Amino acid sequence: MDRWTDGRMDGRTDGEHLHQFKVKFKRTDRKTYTIDCDQPRSVLDAIKSHVNYKNMFQQVSDKNIIIQLGREDKATVIATHFPCSCIEEGECLIISQKQEQVEEIKQQHYQPVSARASYSVFYIDSLGGLNTKTKELFRSKAFRQYKYLCVYGVKGMTVEEAVNNDGRFVDDLGDFTLSDNENPDTLTNCKQRVDSLHHKEFKICLPLNKRENDEKGQESPGASSEAQHKRGPSAILEAAQQSGVSVKEVLEKRSDYNTEEVYKILREQFPELKKQMQSRFTGDSFQKALTLRKENFGKIQQSFSEVHRVRKLLDLGRSVCNLVIENECQGTGFVLFDNFILTNAHLFKKCVEGEKLPERINVFALFNYEEPEPQSKFYNFSCKKDLVDLDLDLDYAVLELNPDGRKHNLNSQKSKMTVPPGLLEIFGPVPQNGEACLIGHPRGGVKKMDPTCIIEKERREEAVLEHLNLYKDDPFVIKTIIKLISDQGIENIMMGGSKADDTATYNTFMYHGSSGSPVFDAHCHVFGLHSAGFTYEFTNNTHSVLEYAHPLLAIFENFVSKLRRKGDDKLLKRVEEKAKKNEYLRKVLEP
Repeated sequence: MDRWTDGRMDGRTDGEHLHQFKVKFKRTDRKTYTIDCDQPRSVLDAIKSHVNYKNMFQQVSDKNIIIQLGREDKATVIATHFPCSCIEEGECLIISQKQEQVEEIKQQHYQPVSARASYSVFYIDSLGGLNTKTKELFRSKAFRQYKYLCVYGVKGMTVEEAVNNDGRFVDDLGDFTLSDNENPDTLTNCKQRVDSLHHKEFKICLPLNKRENDEKGQESPGASSEAQHKRGPSAILEAAQQSGVSVKEVLEKRSDYNTEEVYKILREQFPELKKQMQSRFTGDSFQKALTLRKENFGKIQQSFSEVHRVRKLLDLGRSVCNLVIENECQGTGFVLFDNFILTNAHLFKKCVEGEKLPERINVFALFNYEEPEPQSKFYNFSCKKDLVDLDLDLDYAVLELNPDGRKHNLNSQKSKMTVPPGLLEIFGPVPQNGEACLIGHPRGGVKKMDPTCIIEKERREEAVLEHLNLYKDDPFVIKTIIKLISDQGIENIMMGGSKADDTATYNTFMYHGSSGSPVFDAHCHVFGLHSAGFTYEFTNNTHSVLEYAHPLLAIFENFVSKLRRKGDDKLLKRVEEKAKKNEYLRKVLEP
């Protein structure tokens, strides 16, 4: 059945936005009330403009609201954030409330509403398909009363994204598929785009192992279901390795073990592990490394406690922004020059198409995000869809901001927002050693500074060993960490590695969300673009052995080279104008 021609959705073309639909505030009420919608918004926001809603539902949370689409008895329900542009002219909606939460309020509730042609709308059957009998698909059992849940997605979005954004489905559906109600043998994977699903009806199907894993997880929550069903000391060690916790923690949760037998195995493994770790360090080099690190930390405290240096860094930090890639991730960036910002390429790895962002992906740069809500006075600029440059090897991306910025606090005095000054003019080389400071937005939070010190390439292995020394009493954890960071390629930045000379290394507390942060030296020159670290999970927290940045002079050289190959003389001329006062950049620009 085509639900866009059966009285629920029509073929209305988008012209002037003004349109009208009807609403019933009680299922048994014979009266319907007209809603005049004169701007793009969610269906619930449009309904809230009616006085009856304010009288009857003012104290009801959005997460407790159900909206039925059409007069047919309990046929289809839509999400509260359903786009008004996808509602048929004159359609009737029935609004009701539930005591329990039926919908999670997600970011999707605050997305701008687009024209109808931008969306694909499809229907999920409230009766699940294959392997769903023992699995709850929805947040509330109230949806079992209805035939379909109407779901929408911006064209180009995956099925998984659309379902996750909906808010009415459980979070752990996993790698599900959709079976077509008209032809159940036709399956659509959740990683496929929603574009071809328009008008169609589906059932959610789960893989067989998904149902089995859910059942196992309910029987024996913990480090690993499979490992916990095994017996003996090998199971203990496997459970610890899979979960990233200490052997001691696993032992405390188990009753079917022989403590002495487990630790006997560890003691047998430890001499070989210790020999492997110490083979790279002779004499008292490790103790010297510890002493050196303590001395360096004292120098950092002294350098970055000087008021003039802190004041200058704070001023330069105005150019640092929180970068929000909607429905994907968050990172950090900083102004390069004019309206151009620099950040990490890996932030866009999953969503970029060539050097262009799809229409469904919006990117915003938030400046002056230094205080938490509600005191925050940040302002933001949107980014253009065409990336100026993208390079995965050096992990950098150059984006151009649209000219019109917008303040977060709309009550503040109106003024034209300007992009802060760029940092291109103070690019410098990577120091061989000494102090450094990162400025960024870890975990997408307020702007933070982290003074640290450069770890010379000759001492990177000592720095790793120093970190591992924290777990000297738990050799199995040490062995697990070594395996994890080796898999991440830490050998590449060690002496003799392929990237040993192409990175600057240090330690910092700024992990997720700080990718793209500028790294400053003791003279307040910016020398690095913070990219990543060699991390592991332990006791439900992320820890890092070592972090690194790519040299900005190498990035600048690559950027200029690409501009020349593209023949972008206009942008190249502007870059040359900005770089002419910097001796390091002038050398790069020399033919």
